[in-house]
Amino acid sequence: MSERHAGAPGQVKEVTSLANPLIKDIKALALKKFRDQQNAFMAEGLKLVIDALDLGWQIRTLVFAKAGRGNAAVEKAAARTVAAGGTVLEVSEKVLVAITRRDNPQMVVGVFSQKILPLKEIRARDGDVWVALDRVRDPGNLGTVIRTVDAVGARGVILVGETTDPFSVETVRATMGSIFAVPVAKATPDAFLAWRKGFQGLVAGTHLQGAVDYRSVDFSKGPVLLVMGNEQQGLPENLAESCDRLLRIPQAGRADSLNLAVATGVMLFEIRRGALKLEPD
Repeated sequence: MSERHAGAPGQVKEVTSLANPLIKDIKALALKKFRDQQNAFMAEGLKLVIDALDLGWQIRTLVFAKAGRGNAAVEKAAARTVAAGGTVLEVSEKVLVAITRRDNPQMVVGVFSQKILPLKEIRARDGDVWVALDRVRDPGNLGTVIRTVDAVGARGVILVGETTDPFSVETVRATMGSIFAVPVAKATPDAFLAWRKGFQGLVAGTHLQGAVDYRSVDFSKGPVLLVMGNEQQGLPENLAESCDRLLRIPQAGRADSLNLAVATGVMLFEIRRGALKLEPD
């Protein structure tokens, strides 16, 4: 491995070997075990990296393709990484393909420290909307929900029970960068139910047995907590009982249920009309 001076104030390490220990550590982030060990995760794309830096996330490593050399935005991101105490690697396309597991990888990859919001720090105020997801299994669903929460201006997501990892490569990709803008908390079912008792607002869940049409509810008074069930099983009894209202989304076709992310999106945009009081652009 050779080193050279670049536009960043500091040294950029050039890496062409897949056997390089720095590259091995980044590749290992594909597995949850190593993400947890390193308390780190990977995000692909220059825009995502810049957004994360702007939002105050701690960058550990910036990896960019040789093609990015001389690109002003890449050089600036590299300088910001060095200033934040991170490492900058310039790599061959072969290395970038191995890191991202994509044939046509993005030019820039960032490795960031994970950030989980402690449940006890969530104190909902009027107009706030939070989403609780019970045992969400699919990273595409979780990433899409996080992206939708960001789009409607809701406050954040609470993961209840054993869920898919919000920092997996697949989830982060599906968020399209919203992972950096949306606070994520984790809780056991018991811890969530204990916290819910102190929630001063409407707690609503969707349920196949729900008696109330989701469009008939007034979401404008106080904060709202939307509780969504697992993809296969829906809300378990203890979480359903914790809801003030169990709602249904009427369906006219043959399908008996909606995809979790779609159902959450439908609910959030309905809640948005009342609780978030946002006017159309």
